[in-house]
Amino acid sequence: MGKRLEGRVAVVTGAGRGIGQSTALLMAEEGAAVVVNDLGGAVDGAGSAAAPADETVARIREAGGSAVASYESVAEDKSAARIIATAFNTFGRVDILCNAAGILRDRMVFNMAEDEWDDVLKVHLYGTFNMVRNAVPHMMRQRYGRITLFSSISALGMAGQANYSAAKEGIVGLARSLATELAPYRISVNAVYPGANTRMLVSVPDTAREFARAQQSTGTASGAGDLLAPTNLPEEAMDPVNNAAKIAYLSSEAGGAITGQVIGTNGWEMALYSKRHVIRSIHKHGRWTLDELDRLVPGSLAASLVNPAPPEPPRQG
Repeated sequence: MGKRLEGRVAVVTGAGRGIGQSTALLMAEEGAAVVVNDLGGAVDGAGSAAAPADETVARIREAGGSAVASYESVAEDKSAARIIATAFNTFGRVDILCNAAGILRDRMVFNMAEDEWDDVLKVHLYGTFNMVRNAVPHMMRQRYGRITLFSSISALGMAGQANYSAAKEGIVGLARSLATELAPYRISVNAVYPGANTRMLVSVPDTAREFARAQQSTGTASGAGDLLAPTNLPEEAMDPVNNAAKIAYLSSEAGGAITGQVIGTNGWEMALYSKRHVIRSIHKHGRWTLDELDRLVPGSLAASLVNPAPPEPPRQG
């Protein structure tokens, strides 16, 4: 191992367990001083505890690294500001932000309560905004920063996760917008699609897994189902630590060459996802009529598309 992050200060939220913890440990090994933030709550966000953040800090210090714990929530602006203040007050600067904190409140949309929608967006989407907004002024002054925002392959669409998918897709848009805004200040911003056998993945309901497998078997999967129902990954590939090196790379000096992108870090692969672009279009000089669209769309825009819920054939009798 080298010291690619020597002299840098990293804030890693959700660093008490799973992928966040693995990332914080590797960053410390690479020389960064780390603010280990974790509220210590349950998967659904309930409760709090100091033990998860304290355990990560202890492991970093035992290995000769430098770290301090933070137990604040990312969901509120004032508490997010205190997380960044911990870095600045303890280590004098903020160079790296890795926002991994998250919760799940999975439910089919027709059963989802308003607070289940609000709480997930509050932690993931609002929490990402809160952390970035408080970290960026420090990075702009020093004209350097590396920001990695945790999205999810569920952003591509996962049944039973309308709240989570919406928040994670929002994070992709936020990352791309920020990359454009902050490029003049030498601040790179990327979103990642991580994945591993963590308590969040384990908590996904069996009904969602069954739906994902059914989509895969019929060829109607959105892409998110590959994470819930992998068919070709050995168990060791799903270890959270497999994400850490890729995220640490994006946080390094060299990683700054990549910005405004979505990077898959799940398993043993590192993948670059394409941005949305037009793949088919139809055109006429003038206003379309419904008759024209009825005639042209099935053989053009809709050609080869698979309907995930095709209409049932008429019943006999």
